[in-house]
Amino acid sequence: MSVATGPITQIAWVVTDVAASEKFLGATLGAGTWIRMPDVHFGPETCRYRGEPADFTAHIALAYSGDTQLELIQPVRGTSIYTEFLERGGPGLHHVCVEPDDFDAALKDAAAQGIDVVQQGDMGGQMRFAYLDGANAGVPYLELAEIGPNMRLFFDQIKKDAA
Repeated sequence: MSVATGPITQIAWVVTDVAASEKFLGATLGAGTWIRMPDVHFGPETCRYRGEPADFTAHIALAYSGDTQLELIQPVRGTSIYTEFLERGGPGLHHVCVEPDDFDAALKDAAAQGIDVVQQGDMGGQMRFAYLDGANAGVPYLELAEIGPNMRLFFDQIKKDAA
């Protein structure tokens, strides 16, 4: 039984220097214009890390290579899945993201298969996300995302600007 099907819509790295990573990936993957969002706050009202309320900040940069969104995440403050990742092994490929047809059903399927949700949140009703733990299989994380209409418009604009 699959938790989520469909194409990979995003590849993401956790990094220590967003600017350097933008430059490298732009040159090597042909990524278009990066949109940098400094100091994105994830608060305890809308985000959980390892089952507890989370409070952290990260710099995030987005670009596209073809139809695939590229994401760079640089933790700035607080404890999160991103700081944990850096502490374990340094910067690197962190997750791929899929957008299941039914986000809630995908979470239930993951739970039924014994797959832990390490971090999850809601970004103002415009995006829900959940990171599934793949450590037992030698894979960092799989992100499940449910994208709302305003966030989709934002992503479409980034993609258009990258072309």
